[in-house]
This record gives sequence, C-alpha cells and structure tokens, in this order.
Amino acid sequence: MEIFTEYRAQIFEAFWTTIQLTIYSAVGALVLGTVLAGMRLSPVPMLSWLGTAYVNIVRNTPLTLIILFCSFGVSQTLGITLVDPQSSTSIEDSNFRLAVLGLTVYTASFVCETVRSGVNTVPLGQAEAARSLGLTFAQNLRMILLPQAFRAVVIPLGSVLIALTKNTTIASAIGVAEAALLMKEMIENTAALLVVGSIFALGFVILTLPLGLVFGWLGKRLAVAR
Repeated sequence: MEIFTEYRAQIFEAFWTTIQLTIYSAVGALVLGTVLAGMRLSPVPMLSWLGTAYVNIVRNTPLTLIILFCSFGVSQTLGITLVDPQSSTSIEDSNFRLAVLGLTVYTASFVCETVRSGVNTVPLGQAEAARSLGLTFAQNLRMILLPQAFRAVVIPLGSVLIALTKNTTIASAIGVAEAALLMKEMIENTAALLVVGSIFALGFVILTLPLGLVFGWLGKRLAVAR
C-alpha cells in the first residue's frame, strides 16, 4: 500500500492516458474499419482489392512495428507532424497522437473483418430487394446492411475494444506516458515486483471487465431475430 500511496497520482494519470488512447483509437478504428468493410464488399474490383490488401497486410504486421513506423517513419523520416512544433508539450503530444494513429490503423483491420462478418449474416434476399428498388450500393450498405450488421456484431466489437485497451501498452515503446510505461519505471525503482504487477493487473481488469459486461448485455438486447 505504501507503493500505491507514493505513486497514486501518477497511477491515476497513467490510466487516464490509457483510457484516452482507447477512446480516440476506438472511434478512429470504427470509422476506418467501417469504410474498409464497405470497400471489401464493394462491387468495384479495385476498391475490393485495396480493402483486402490493407486488412491482410496490417492484420499480419506486429503492432509494435506499426507504432514504431508511425513514430520514426511518419514523424522523423517523412517529417509529418500532428502538433504545433512550437508548443512546449509538442513531443508528448506528438507521441500520443502518433500512438493513436498506429492503434487506429491496426485495430481498423479487425473492425473491418468484424463488420464484414456482420454484413454476411444479413439474408441475401434483403440486399437483392434493395437493388430491385433502385438503391445504389452505398444506399444499400448504409440503410439496409450496416444497421443490421452492427446489431449482429456488438459482442465481437466489444472483444475488439477490449483487445485495443490492452494493446495500448505498446504505446510505451515510443514514450507515451500510459500505464505500461509507468509500471516499467516503478519496477525499475522498487523491488516489490508482485505488488506493482498486481496494481496494474487490477487496473486493467477494472477497465476491461465492465466493457465485457456492457457489450454482452447490449449484444443480447440488440440481437436481430432470424
């Protein structure tokens, strides 16, 4: 308890950073993943090929490499900055936003496949009926397929979000001051390894367990009757 008392403010701040990483990355991944799912389902061969290539490449690339590429490739090599370089917190802000970018790019591939699997649960006759009414592919996707698909994959999307929450620990590789980085610093400064590990393990359980329960409840409530 002495360790928790000593680092209490830093622990709460680190987990708040973890929560922010999760929220921003989840929103970005949901938008990008939905677009990618539409591309993979598109009747246009080039769009379908691009969506498939993105998913296969990104999903099979280690997240650590993607995060490091965002930091060293995008920021340092290409010189693309996401912050005002004159800001006094430009380095910290840049690392945070690059981590969000990397997590978004990586998680979007899993969201894409989850949404696409949800679209495949919609009876084929509904899509054919929409086409017979003159709806375009985009209208069919927006009004018929995606609303039902999201209801069918609430629980799998929850699993993706939980995995994203745990994947935020990779952001420590580029110096983002989230929970994993603080845990590493605490372990280096203290011999109480089990205590420190238990504190952070409990913290991630507190973050992820309610998510599983909420998405499980939503999945049952919003399930589409077949």
